[in-house]
Amino acid sequence: MPPRPPSIVLTIAGSDSGGGAGIQANLKAIHTISEGKCHGCSAITCLTAQNSCGVTSVHSPPVEFLRSQLLAVEEDLYPSAVKIGMLGTKELADEVGSWLRKLKENGEKRAPFVVCDPVMITTSGHKLVDDTAKVAMIEKVFPYADLVTPNKFEAEELLGKTLCTPQDVEDGARAILAMGPRAVIIKGGHSLLEGNNKVVESEETNASVGYAQDYLLLSDESAAEGKPVKDKARLCDGSRGVWIRNDRYDSAHTHGTGCTLSSAIASAWAMGQRERDAVGSAKGGENIGALCAMRLVDACCVAKAYVNAGIARGVQLGKGPGPVVHTGFPDSYKNFPTIELSASSTAMSSFPAMQSYHSAKSSSSSAPALGRILPIVDTVEWIEQLVSTPGIEDVQLRFKDTTDYDVILDRIKRSSALCQSAGVRLWINDYWKAAIEAGGCFGIHLGQEDLASCVDAGGLDLIRDAGLAFGVSTHSYSELCAALGVRPSYISLGPVFSTQSKDVKFDPQGLETVRQWRSLIPPTIPLIAIGGIGNADVAKVVRGAGAECSAVIGAVTKADDVRKAVADLNAAME
Repeated sequence: MPPRPPSIVLTIAGSDSGGGAGIQANLKAIHTISEGKCHGCSAITCLTAQNSCGVTSVHSPPVEFLRSQLLAVEEDLYPSAVKIGMLGTKELADEVGSWLRKLKENGEKRAPFVVCDPVMITTSGHKLVDDTAKVAMIEKVFPYADLVTPNKFEAEELLGKTLCTPQDVEDGARAILAMGPRAVIIKGGHSLLEGNNKVVESEETNASVGYAQDYLLLSDESAAEGKPVKDKARLCDGSRGVWIRNDRYDSAHTHGTGCTLSSAIASAWAMGQRERDAVGSAKGGENIGALCAMRLVDACCVAKAYVNAGIARGVQLGKGPGPVVHTGFPDSYKNFPTIELSASSTAMSSFPAMQSYHSAKSSSSSAPALGRILPIVDTVEWIEQLVSTPGIEDVQLRFKDTTDYDVILDRIKRSSALCQSAGVRLWINDYWKAAIEAGGCFGIHLGQEDLASCVDAGGLDLIRDAGLAFGVSTHSYSELCAALGVRPSYISLGPVFSTQSKDVKFDPQGLETVRQWRSLIPPTIPLIAIGGIGNADVAKVVRGAGAECSAVIGAVTKADDVRKAVADLNAAME
């Protein structure tokens, strides 16, 4: 089968003669973050004379030439995604808006995903567009944009007000959303203290100095796309508004970060759409769950990690600040962001630490070592059998046949007594209130929807106060960011392979995602793989991909010889 062609990502932007921003940065980002899965095309709106010290001149070619570029690409290289940058004049903004309207209203082809970076003001405060161009961009381009990406100064220009606090940023995002785009992310590359003498230093404004945190807000319609459970919220649902956080690098070499971020978002989204188009077709889709699930919030998280890695490697090339470096698809926990509950808070306290069985061999840490396998069972009878089985150190109890709180509480109490007498750690799936009330449990495991409802009920503090360990399921990049934000004891990924044990809303992840998750999660947090691990042979390849523990169901409960199955699984995960 011939290789699948890459997705087309079109960048409509200005040229930077210094090579650090604009079209030049956009094309680098498109090609490097996608690692060959996207091909970048360009339509140039304006030419700038600039170097690392600043912009000295701007020239906008005739609007007819932009129209010719757009039509040439549309007719032969129809884009999956479009990134729009600098629109220097009203006429250019009008032309791009008319072209977008045509694509959006044309029912013959799927309209491209549109990211608009409203380039208006340089970092040094140089104004690049006049008010008529700004108004035209708002009126003609924003209504067709799936995402707009202003920085702090650009958001203030759009709003006509200063953003002094995180609440101002959140309110500003809602106001920009009302201008017509389906989503907005106000970038946090500039702290709230920059360029503003009116801001009084406080805990919430100082948090913007120590962290680079972006605020993302989606319309309800946009947030519903790809949502696994339509009527249940997740912490990473953009309609709630999410703060995406990295530690701030003390570096001046950040030229082109805004151009790079918006291009990386468009490219990441296009990578996901490419996979969704191919899965189940004759095009040879790789059936990678995390990639298929790459929607807008996921793309923003991945793009932020990409930019953060580029800032970390930035160096000075000329007399002024150097450009962000273009690396590859994120592959390190050091740059991967978290989704935080609040922009003004410091990092959340961690849950009780655990270490993997393998790291415990050479570690001086007193943290308990997670077992190599985590059997998940439905009944007290299975708990009773497993606690007397050699090699069982952890077991998880779930509830598939009842939602009756008293019945669940009774099962937890009986299971807890059995586990405590045998020295086995008991994890409770979902029902954290009952686990706290019952006492004697070791930890709680929550899925993403239950995590959100737990947070909304103030449950994380209650679980932490009870001294319980805490594990979280993940299936996508944004869910991983949300899990990292609550500082859990372990993180699970699934389904690795197809499974019939439950109604799973995500495609199988495959071994490559296991490898990727292990690199994106700090080594101090164990990774559990779950889904389709039906025997020791499968467990062995999962271990080889980087998982320290395999969560198993049928491999134990359907085994003819449970003791032998447990021994074989533990050996495979050695």
